[in-house]
Amino acid sequence: MDLGIAGKCAAVAASSTGLGYGCAAALLAEGVSVAICSRSRERIDAAVEKLTPNAPSGARVVGIEADVSSEQGAHSFVRQAIEALGQVDILVANAGGPPPGSPSETALDAYRAALDLNLLSTIAMAQAAVGGMRERGWGRIVAITSVGARQPIGYLAASSVARAGVTSFVKTLATEVAADGVTVNSAQPGLHATDRVTQLGSADRMAQSVPAKKLGSAEDFGRAVAFLCSQPAQFITGTSLLLDGGQYPGLV
Repeated sequence: MDLGIAGKCAAVAASSTGLGYGCAAALLAEGVSVAICSRSRERIDAAVEKLTPNAPSGARVVGIEADVSSEQGAHSFVRQAIEALGQVDILVANAGGPPPGSPSETALDAYRAALDLNLLSTIAMAQAAVGGMRERGWGRIVAITSVGARQPIGYLAASSVARAGVTSFVKTLATEVAADGVTVNSAQPGLHATDRVTQLGSADRMAQSVPAKKLGSAEDFGRAVAFLCSQPAQFITGTSLLLDGGQYPGLV
């Protein structure tokens, strides 16, 4: 399927590895120029070097050293991406995950840090990008959240709370900008084979908790996000796409 986004420009946050990298790779494969970022110059340079040989003719990869865990850093990343690429048509808002902890034992400061990392950073990136999208009459924003935004995860209390906030922001922003040709959605990953997941426990044991009996791949996740950013997905907005191998047990 031709996704109809060749020649577009994308900013993909927290994308030197993991799900963010998977999204950047999938968009690049569709002919999208991508700006990627990491807090580490070494990691982002390595990611650029890995992605560049796969870039189709006319598509570019730009590496930006940025820390999107703060409002200022998140906003700065998008502004730098616009300067480097000329514009940002597609934004994939992403950030690392807060440390584990139960609802009652997670300190208030940890909740504040999670809101900065996952909620306020997403809002800052979206606000920095959406004005230009509305002016041009075309744009795609996808926030990477978690299955925990739909079904709170007890041992990831701060993450679940912050990502639920992102889901609310996505819904309200989508309604505001829908008539301007801009779609806003979230992708809710379950357990994927990333460093974040392996830090939380045994990958084999976690895979057995998934009905599909395997962990998801960053590559497949990225392709699903690329579809949400596509021209055929122009009527999909304000929604949250589960990518969890059947893990979420609810009907809605």
